[in-house]
Amino acid sequence: MRRINTRRTAGFSLIELLVVVAIIMIIMGMAIPSFQAARKLALETAAMKAISTIHVAQAQYQSQYGRFAATMVELGPPVTGSPSASSAKLIGSDLASGEKGGYKYNLVASDFGYSIHANPIAFNKTGDHTYFSDESLVIRQNSTSEPATETSPEVNAR
Repeated sequence: MRRINTRRTAGFSLIELLVVVAIIMIIMGMAIPSFQAARKLALETAAMKAISTIHVAQAQYQSQYGRFAATMVELGPPVTGSPSASSAKLIGSDLASGEKGGYKYNLVASDFGYSIHANPIAFNKTGDHTYFSDESLVIRQNSTSEPATETSPEVNAR
């Protein structure tokens, strides 16, 4: 009687490899949306922290120069030389540029105060909310792509 060689060679069959790849794709399909949502939430939290940083810088600027800064550049570091009213070195150069962490910041001065707008650079990708704040220090949000205003609901208001 002849003996049939049933011994397998070392390695994986094509079917086994395809099953493993399919399992990995399913896990990635479930995990990637969670990572994207967590990243978006982190960028929105960073935007609110940046607004708070601008508030602190505005208070320091007003204390030193007797008025609120009219632009983000006035709060930022000087290109050369020592700090002055045109560049007080109260915030980092990244925030002073007006863009940081997926958000674009716009500082507008008025006769009696200032307002800050923070809008996602790519709505629904870098953030789901727009933010507004002024010298009252209250941060307000809008859940649409329209910029938040002084009449928008407060963050965490119930």
